[in-house]
Amino acid sequence: MSTPIAIYPTVKTVDLRQPLTWLARGWADMVRAGWVSYLHGLALALFGWLIVGVAHQRFWLLAGAVSGFMVVAPVLATSLYALSRAIEQGRSANMAVVLKTWLNWQDKHINKFGNDYWAMVQFGVLLGVAATGWVLTSAALITLLAPVPVNSPEDFVRHVVLARNGWLFEVWLALGGLMAAPIFASSAVSMPLLLDRRITLTQAVLTSWQTVLTNPVPMAVWAALIMVLTMLGMGTAMLGLILVMPLLGHGSWHAYRDLVDVTGLELREDPVTPTDARG
Repeated sequence: MSTPIAIYPTVKTVDLRQPLTWLARGWADMVRAGWVSYLHGLALALFGWLIVGVAHQRFWLLAGAVSGFMVVAPVLATSLYALSRAIEQGRSANMAVVLKTWLNWQDKHINKFGNDYWAMVQFGVLLGVAATGWVLTSAALITLLAPVPVNSPEDFVRHVVLARNGWLFEVWLALGGLMAAPIFASSAVSMPLLLDRRITLTQAVLTSWQTVLTNPVPMAVWAALIMVLTMLGMGTAMLGLILVMPLLGHGSWHAYRDLVDVTGLELREDPVTPTDARG
C-alpha cells in the first residue's frame, strides 16, 4: 500500500506593518473574551513569581529559567488560540472553550494512535526539552565563566552585563539568540495550525519555517514585538504579563490566519460542544 502524500498549506506573504494589525486584532479578542483571557495572563504572572521566589538567590539559574519559560509560551497559549478560533467562528469565547481544549480536546477523534492526534503533545515536549536545555546551558555559562559568583540580579548586572573587560554577556546573548531563532521559526504558526487542522507535527513545523523564510522582515518585526512586550511585562514585577500574555496569544492566532492558507486541510473537531455555540 502506498504512503499518502503529505499536503502542505500554502504560505502567504504579508506587509511589514501586518504585525501591528495582529496586535490590534489580538487586543479586540482579549477584550471580547474578558476575564477568561486575562486569567491566562494572571496564571503566567503567578508562575513567574514562583520562579523568582524559588531562584531569587540563584540568579545564574533565574536568568535561564525566565528566558527559557518564553520558549514554551506557544504551548501555554493554546487555549488562547482556541478562544480566538471560537470568536472567529461566531461562538462564545468562554471557560468551556478553555476546559475543552485542555481536558478533552479531540475526544471524538477515532484514531487515538495517529500521529496527528499526538502532534501537539509531541511539540509541547520538544519545546519543553529545548527550554530545559537553554536553562542548563545558561546556568553553566554564567556559573563557569562569571568572574565572581552571580547570586542576585545586581550581581548579574554588575559582573556580567556591565563588566568592563568581559565578554560573557555578549556570548550569553549570542548563544541565546542562536538557540531562539530556530525555535521561533519552528513555533511561529505551528501550535495554532495544529489546533486548527488535522496535520502532522512535521507538516506544521516545516510550514512554520516556510512562513518565516517567506516573510523574513515582517516575522522579525513580530519576534521583536513579542520580545519587547514580554520584557515589559516581566519588568513590571510580572503584572504586565496579565495583559501581555493574552494579547500575544490572541495576536499569534491572527498571525497564523494571515500567513497560512489552510484550504484543503481537514478541520479538527470544534473545541466546544454544540451547546456552547451562539444561538
